[in-house]
Amino acid sequence: MINFLKKVIEWKLKLLASWVLKKYSPKVVGLTGSVGKTSTKEAIFKVLSEKYKVGKNIKNYNNEIGLPLSILGMESARRNPFMWLKVFIKGLSLLIFRKKDYPEVLVLEMGADKPGDIKYLVDFVKCQVGVVTAIGPAHLEMFGSVEKVAAEKQHVVSHLKVNEYAILNIDDELVIKMREKTRAKVITYGFTESADVRAVDLKISAGPSSDPWTDMQIKGMSFKLKYKGSTVPVFLPKVLGKHQVYSALAAAAVGVSQDMNLSDIAEALGHFEAPAGRMRLIAGIKHTSIIDDTYNSSPLAVQAALRVIKDIDIPGRKFVVLGDMLELGDYTETAHREVGLAAADVADILVTSGHRSKLTARAALEAGLDSQRVFSFDDPRSTGKFLQSRLESGDLALIKGSQGARMEKVVREIMAYPEQAAKLLVRQTKDWQ
Repeated sequence: MINFLKKVIEWKLKLLASWVLKKYSPKVVGLTGSVGKTSTKEAIFKVLSEKYKVGKNIKNYNNEIGLPLSILGMESARRNPFMWLKVFIKGLSLLIFRKKDYPEVLVLEMGADKPGDIKYLVDFVKCQVGVVTAIGPAHLEMFGSVEKVAAEKQHVVSHLKVNEYAILNIDDELVIKMREKTRAKVITYGFTESADVRAVDLKISAGPSSDPWTDMQIKGMSFKLKYKGSTVPVFLPKVLGKHQVYSALAAAAVGVSQDMNLSDIAEALGHFEAPAGRMRLIAGIKHTSIIDDTYNSSPLAVQAALRVIKDIDIPGRKFVVLGDMLELGDYTETAHREVGLAAADVADILVTSGHRSKLTARAALEAGLDSQRVFSFDDPRSTGKFLQSRLESGDLALIKGSQGARMEKVVREIMAYPEQAAKLLVRQTKDWQ
């Protein structure tokens, strides 16, 4: 009965969203990928807001129910039938009356947990711009292989028309192959010299912070943005990681596809901050620094985060704190071991949380990391308490794990100002407590 009601709600939302899109005719920027979707969505939103009235996904609503709700501008009613009735009435009011401030552009992240998800979404949410970030081993329990993940994700560009735009990461082999699957105009982005939109001279910026509640010296990322012979400097505050710069580059590529100039794009990106739980810098206890990457995790994302802290010079030690990676199917053991091998090359102290991540700890020991520098715990609270006792002034802690690992609880234990948790951390609403 519950599944039947869910299907009815899904069908009605799809119908309403289709009608609303037809009535208001917003330009739709659809984006997908295995990693970086939300950061890229936020960066695109920030850039396009310089020129347009822009809407985006509500919260993390990116599936067959969440995406229509985002188009309607309404939150989920969950299991409350009366609230669903209210949602449908409000949706109908968008059709009966004309909402003057409805967005001119919708930036919509599209998720895929299983085969058919992206195709279902683009069948009724037609995009004029399609963006693909990167493809990696995520949701393999349902897809079986990375190639099948790519085949599903490519629907966001394969449905585009000849006068529309496909924005593709040239540095990702599976993504750039999608240029053969689309009729749209292709704009590439990345660090490769042949990229249309390119970043050069990438640096981690450091110096005294103007933020009154942080002592951090690391301030963010700076680089030069190049397009068609023009170059402008860009600074991304409180953002770390080459993979975060990819989000900025994708946003810049979307901007130039809409005839925005580089100076306006660079200025907009200067106001972009990483979303909560995505390589975000937070002040830690005892004058330490935290890289909060707790929103979710995958092998590709962990490797990217490890590369970031490897390149950072700090006065203290580097703590790598990793929770379980979920939904990896048969790849689970291999993935956790590979991450452990990589962590051994970066971490001064490796701390794991959860039973799957014990494989990560074991692999790091086998790679030669001293047993006195490897610690494993069963849950995030115990992990956080341990870090409280071990962190010292000048240390840096990278915290990362899948949603189900609840690694934001670790961050809360060691952040300098826990009263800021609701503002800075993921999963702080009542339904997550």
